[in-house]
Amino acid sequence: MKKTLQTWLFIQQSLQQNIEVMLLYVLESKGSSPGRQGFMMAVNAVGEMSGSMGGGIMEHKFVEMAKERLKLEGVSHEEATIKKQVHSKSAKRDQSGMICSGEQTIFLYTIQQKDIRYIDNLISSLQQNKNGTFELSQDGISFSTAIPAQNFYFKLQNEFDFLYQEKTGYKNHLHIIGAGHCSLALSQIMSTMDFYIHLYDDRQELNTFEQNDFVHAKTIVEDYTKLSEIISSGANIYVVVMTVGYRTDKVVVETLAGRQFGYFGLLGSRTKIATLFKEFEAEGLSDEVLKNIYAPIGLPIKSQTTEEIAVSIAAEIIHVKNQFL
Repeated sequence: MKKTLQTWLFIQQSLQQNIEVMLLYVLESKGSSPGRQGFMMAVNAVGEMSGSMGGGIMEHKFVEMAKERLKLEGVSHEEATIKKQVHSKSAKRDQSGMICSGEQTIFLYTIQQKDIRYIDNLISSLQQNKNGTFELSQDGISFSTAIPAQNFYFKLQNEFDFLYQEKTGYKNHLHIIGAGHCSLALSQIMSTMDFYIHLYDDRQELNTFEQNDFVHAKTIVEDYTKLSEIISSGANIYVVVMTVGYRTDKVVVETLAGRQFGYFGLLGSRTKIATLFKEFEAEGLSDEVLKNIYAPIGLPIKSQTTEEIAVSIAAEIIHVKNQFL
């Protein structure tokens, strides 16, 4: 999200300096395409650029195309273009020059004066960490504060008639419960990704809580049972439990167990997890609930240090998030 905001700010600044700027946006992607749906970049008339459509020879080709179009005099820059790119040498047409397989559909559009108010509103929304609806069509750019039901929508009738909609702002929320050293390391890694990060602890004046400037929201709770009133369910909600000890971990799991999350993980050794799960079973937590808890948390990469543990957890979260893509 930070990179997206940087690119929109680059577009805004170019327009404020009366420099024409072209938007290059991935409307759709399939297979192993390096440019995923929602990837974007911008190129201005003096050759400056921001963002990425996936890199490689294809991106270089489109950057040069944008530069050439912006140089043309006496030609209307209002015309938008949709180009399909196939990442295979065996493709009969629309070859991208890459061989990674898959394909992507790219929108090229020179920003117009009529788009500026939408861009300003979009930037304001992103800076406030709010959600909204960004829209592209043959008519150009639009933005509203309404929150769409889905992250992406794309319908293509033909190159002159299409509609693309995207939920702007953070699409996923990560709740980290416990603010120790692993939590600090995990927060740092996850802050580079598309997650709005919430941090919780029940300890006042904890140094690693105070030092954590990577999260978006920090909350001291009197009792972890209060989390039932704070954390909502949802496929875009990810929860990591890593409190100071065995007993507080147990309270958190009992408080949130049975909720529907995109991911629910518990930090601990195999011995600790086995002991906890035996207690849960004895207290009546069903196998259906317990099997949905990732525990021990993290991919099995023989992590040793705090930073390695954080990497293994981040990798597992990303794996779960992207498993159906």
